[in-house]
Amino acid sequence: MAQHAVEFEVAGPWSLDASREFWEEFAPLAPASAADSLLGSDGALRTVFHADADWRRVAAEITQDGTTARVVVAGDGDLDAAAEQVRRFLSLDVDARGWPAVAERDPVIAEVQTRWPGLRPCGFHSPYEAATWAVLTQRTGMTSARRMRDDLIGRYGTGSAFPSPGALLDLDFELPWRKTEYLHSVAHAALDGLLDGTRLRTLSPEEAVRQVQRVKGLGAFSAELVVVRGANHPDTLPTQERRLEAEITEQYGPGHSLTEVSENWRPYRTWAALHLRVLRAERMNACPAPAAC
Repeated sequence: MAQHAVEFEVAGPWSLDASREFWEEFAPLAPASAADSLLGSDGALRTVFHADADWRRVAAEITQDGTTARVVVAGDGDLDAAAEQVRRFLSLDVDARGWPAVAERDPVIAEVQTRWPGLRPCGFHSPYEAATWAVLTQRTGMTSARRMRDDLIGRYGTGSAFPSPGALLDLDFELPWRKTEYLHSVAHAALDGLLDGTRLRTLSPEEAVRQVQRVKGLGAFSAELVVVRGANHPDTLPTQERRLEAEITEQYGPGHSLTEVSENWRPYRTWAALHLRVLRAERMNACPAPAAC
């Protein structure tokens, strides 16, 4: 099994510790355990996934030294492409030197930047994985969706890596509603290149969402999730997230809309929305009666 290492300067604020904390607390999937990783060193973020360039399994380890990131990937496929995929799902490929200027235009964002310095959006490993999660959560609670996801990994995955599209096409048991049918549709779309993360990032967010909606089983909410959290597009405005609208009212006051306040966030609307999500989650977790908060 080959290994490939790349080092590069990350443009703008970045904290690997903040990335790890976000991934472990807020994402439906956590980084792999050290035992599952083929690599290892203290202070690293480790994960395993199927690379969307060739759907080969990859183990990745990411470390930080000041403004320098080191990404080491191991596997049998296209490791150059796999390393770029790591950069994408950790937002390390985004030039964030303009991100502090958003805080100058918006005092709410200034507060959350101060509280979570260096936090960058950590997405799903790929738009494909985001699309499968969108299917699993349809008409289903998060706990049940995670249970189904764990079951799929146990049956069809490699280690703790989510099954590749080819493996998912072998799914031979019925999940609730039309989930099996839709997962097959997502797998076909991934193999056909419709969910390629690099390609989706080259499109405008609106066009990317429209193209993802061509996949059977993915409506507006799911398609937006795929673009925002799967392709990890830095400047997509999440319009289908009701909790974000509620947080806008909480932070900016009644009468302020997402469309209005987000103009100050360009070209980092995804980032600002993520920070508000983290702020809301922290407040709700601290609230003794979350339904009233």
